[in-house]
Amino acid sequence: MRASASDAERLEHAADCANRLRKAISTVIVGQEDVVDAMLITLATRGHALLVGVPGLAKTLIVASLAKALDLSFGRVQFTPDLLPADITGTDVLHEQDGQRSLRFLPGPIFHNLVLADEINRTPPKTQAALLQAMQEREVTVGTTTHPLPRPFQVFATRNPVEQEGTYPLPEAQRDRFLMEIHVDYPSEAEEREVAIRTTSSVAPAIAPVVTRDELESVTALVPRIPVTDEAVDLAVKIARATRPTTPGALDDIRQYVRFGAGPRGSQALVLAAKARAALRGDAAADIEDVLALIVPTMRHRLVLSYRADADGIEVKELLERVRRSLT
Repeated sequence: MRASASDAERLEHAADCANRLRKAISTVIVGQEDVVDAMLITLATRGHALLVGVPGLAKTLIVASLAKALDLSFGRVQFTPDLLPADITGTDVLHEQDGQRSLRFLPGPIFHNLVLADEINRTPPKTQAALLQAMQEREVTVGTTTHPLPRPFQVFATRNPVEQEGTYPLPEAQRDRFLMEIHVDYPSEAEEREVAIRTTSSVAPAIAPVVTRDELESVTALVPRIPVTDEAVDLAVKIARATRPTTPGALDDIRQYVRFGAGPRGSQALVLAAKARAALRGDAAADIEDVLALIVPTMRHRLVLSYRADADGIEVKELLERVRRSLT
């Protein structure tokens, strides 16, 4: 499918916006190009992402830097075991003026454009559910009144994979709400050296807004309109179905190590993320290459492994790689 002149200009503009954001974030963040690209894809799809990594890998800084580069409001919620739903959504408070009393809604920290839910697995399921409901509905109901969240509204939640004591793992149905699970790895030796130099300097780098809200809206409106090849859609559906142990012809490894595979949201996420990846590169259509590049981040949090997988040291990424090889 050939793009029209106006579509070609929009694609060029989307790629230019992505390059400006990458350049701005790189003034503060050393390396982590794949993480930043995955976050930009999440941003372009109006989705949410789960960032997984040990402490000290700049997960919070990446999200805050992205908000600054976009001139969006940024809210951070530190999840703790005693956090209540009202602590993040807000609550009605008694207000008195001129002798008249009334209830007034006091918005919680969730009322921002980009929200960092730090260590989401440290808070009980009831509070997790309040956040995840807001992610799905883009609104908060307190009492009998529904309050719309600001637009855009996107959540980047973090999870520490090391410390498990005193945590409340996200239920599978709630993990499915995230478009991607992005793993943040250790920097290379050269990158770590650069981090040590930058962070101990007397001059702190600053990020100025490089993409306006209107430009972001233009990109997010473009993504659903990006064509995708039939072969790419077929592959996305086959991948999702191949992760289910009940699918006829499923790999022996899937039958042995997976209790539940990805649902339809998995194939939807894979196709949508592929469209965003193509748009941010300035390509007129998403193809098989885009789908293959995004299998792991869009699928790994949707698989529920068996106890045998844990005993045998089998990881989700390894199983997804076996699925990919079986289909290509």
